Amino acid sequence: MNIAGGAIFWILMALGLAAVVFYFERLLEFRRAHIDWQDFIKGVVNVLESGNETEALAICDDTSVPVANVVATAIRHRKGSSRVLREAVDAQGRAEVGRLERRLATLGIIGQIAPLFGLLGTIIGFIKTVLLVNSGEVVVRADLVSASMEALVSAAVGLAVAIPVAVMYGSLRIRMDRFVTELEAAATDIVGYVSVSRAEAAK
Repeated sequence: MNIAGGAIFWILMALGLAAVVFYFERLLEFRRAHIDWQDFIKGVVNVLESGNETEALAICDDTSVPVANVVATAIRHRKGSSRVLREAVDAQGRAEVGRLERRLATLGIIGQIAPLFGLLGTIIGFIKTVLLVNSGEVVVRADLVSASMEALVSAAVGLAVAIPVAVMYGSLRIRMDRFVTELEAAATDIVGYVSVSRAEAAK
């Protein structure tokens, strides 16, 4: 089927489809990863207060979300030095953030390159129009319209893909920033508890 916009049109359609898939995949992952971290840490601390470290780790493993993984790391390193504890928790936090940001950067890239592909299609369409006019042959009006439409459709589709992708990326970025803030707060909370409990045990 001959679509005005040529190959660039199909490239933009593929980019748009990929962006939608990445968006909903990340959205579902963010929703799955979100928990009330304050209640979770409170429950884990109650278990630790009873002296049952194994049960606390089991709760973290069963919950299997980024906050739980950070808390589990703190529990496993609770007997190490403060520096080792903090470094282990920070490393785990960075790993969790990295996993959640997977494909998020790809979505941002699609939003940036879609209008560039649209511009490329526009230039190609205008080049075809100029070549037709300068060909020295009798130019059919339909050929000129077809080349001009390829230029216009490419520009329109490029923007039609880029604008919603930018909105999708922005909404996920806001969720990601909020999640990072909560993860940092949870890490500070559990490290503080471990440090205090260790200091009290050393008295």
